[in-house]
Amino acid sequence: MKFLRSGLSAVLAGSGVMWMTTAASASTDAAVVPPGVTAGVVVFDRETGEFTEQLNPDLQFRSASVVKLLIVLDFLSDRGPRYDIPAADRARLDVMLRSSDDDAASYYWEERGGGAIVDRMVARLGLTHTERPPATHPGFWGYVAITAADTVRIYRYLLEQAPAPVREYVLGNLGQATRCGTDGFDQYFGIAAVFDLAFRVKQGWSGFTNSGGCASATPRAAGIDLTSEALHTTGTVGTDDRTIVAVYTLHPDGTGYGKAYSDLTRLTRSLTVPGGIRAEGTWVTTSGSGVRVRSEASTSSQVLGVLPAGVDVLVSCQRKGELVEGSPRSSEWWAYLPKYGGYVTNVYVGSGSDKLPGVPDCQ
Repeated sequence: MKFLRSGLSAVLAGSGVMWMTTAASASTDAAVVPPGVTAGVVVFDRETGEFTEQLNPDLQFRSASVVKLLIVLDFLSDRGPRYDIPAADRARLDVMLRSSDDDAASYYWEERGGGAIVDRMVARLGLTHTERPPATHPGFWGYVAITAADTVRIYRYLLEQAPAPVREYVLGNLGQATRCGTDGFDQYFGIAAVFDLAFRVKQGWSGFTNSGGCASATPRAAGIDLTSEALHTTGTVGTDDRTIVAVYTLHPDGTGYGKAYSDLTRLTRSLTVPGGIRAEGTWVTTSGSGVRVRSEASTSSQVLGVLPAGVDVLVSCQRKGELVEGSPRSSEWWAYLPKYGGYVTNVYVGSGSDKLPGVPDCQ
């Protein structure tokens, strides 16, 4: 079985840039794209029927794991009217949607005809710029070409046209996305990092060789030429899935996962997302790699997670705890990360003094 999360050498050939003709047809001023990043962004407010953000909406990117939305919709398309899912399939699909499992995606890609899945879903959902993987890599589902605009169409189909059992199953799983993918990458970037409470996500990442922050990541397959690393965040935000957000990004070859994670999250933070409740706190950057988030302010407490190297994290407060000796500084202060529900020593958060300026003490 082929390893399918690796990337293409660049944006898929023949993509071009076309603008959506519905509602706003030009990029807005709000989206702030970090230097060196290529982005495609669409934000659609279902309550007003308007687009609040559009930037390169029809620019094609390799889909990475976002294509798993098409895989599950194709699987469910011929199971009506009851849409019963056998236990073995439910187990595979649950982990594919919640934890972005590649083995599950590969299983259905082969079982259901590979590129034919894309052809069927393009016709059913009215997608305009989604295409099979290139002829040179027909088995690589992560090479499906997709756009931010077509991604919004996928979510609109789920929310507005799909049979209720399909909508409830797929969106229910996206609302239970795990922090760690089964390949060891932390997938709480973008939408999941910026917003609190109501959100559902299907993320995508491709071409990264360094640790994603959870566990030992699966090595990429040898012999595949990879250049631009890809990181995507897609999903819905707000009560009753008010706003659909699709952000696709490509990063210069060799970009570390932590930097791409932070750049995508910064871009997402700049967007106008009606109904979104933004997580409160102060954004700071970590230093070092393998920094552990712990249940209490001590090195003997339970490890809740491991941060990607050099990543932006949200800090809500700080408290005194165990003194940690480090270089170039030591600190007895620990920052609380609400998105992790735990603490990280200030030795590896921010820079300068041992206590973070402007961050309140935990009560």
